[in-house]
Amino acid sequence: MPELAITRAHRLRGGATWQHVYALLREAIVSIEFEPGQQLSENDLALRIGVSRTPIREALVRLRDDRLVEIVPQLGTFVTRISPLAVADAQFVRESLECAAVKLAARRADAETVDALSAILRRQAETHASGDIDRFYVLDDEFHRAICDLSGHGIAWALSQRASGHLNRIRRLSLAQPDYIAKMLDEHHAVLDAIAHDRPGQGEKALRHHLRTVLASLPDIRALHPAFFAAE
Repeated sequence: MPELAITRAHRLRGGATWQHVYALLREAIVSIEFEPGQQLSENDLALRIGVSRTPIREALVRLRDDRLVEIVPQLGTFVTRISPLAVADAQFVRESLECAAVKLAARRADAETVDALSAILRRQAETHASGDIDRFYVLDDEFHRAICDLSGHGIAWALSQRASGHLNRIRRLSLAQPDYIAKMLDEHHAVLDAIAHDRPGQGEKALRHHLRTVLASLPDIRALHPAFFAAE
């Protein structure tokens, strides 16, 4: 079972208790620690996190809006199964926002920002060598968020992530596939090369190809984990 706790670091970031609970539960769902189809108990979550049921309930409502849980009257709350339609929706949103962002990032990049992006890729290579899939995923997000920030429109990352719950579960499951992370690293370097050399069109093409790679793994993921997917 996933470890759920609101840490001092969470509290220092500010925000209401339900927002911290929402972040914890969303991560547990996206990482598949709460499996698709699993029932969630408000009482159990409140005890494990150490909060009252009110912020749990508020967080679950937000997760329902994200299409990550289903609240069924008289039955309970369940983690939604992965919907290929929701994956396609998320892919459309993410690709639209990030491909626009990378073109601006290529025009705005300087030596300092290129070095910062390169440092992320070096850390990704280290986590790949050590087999730390969870850390690689965090750094993957960090790389993409940094590109959005460099574009001058950091909100693009926040908006795409809000829509990407179903897609992000596919991303997490894909990382365990043979040679997948090595491919991700190569594609990240292609994106960085375009940014470093002020080539917006090349950056957009490289990033679009990269973002679509995860969709190619969808049939294999579904074959390995059929119970995780909604029937459509």
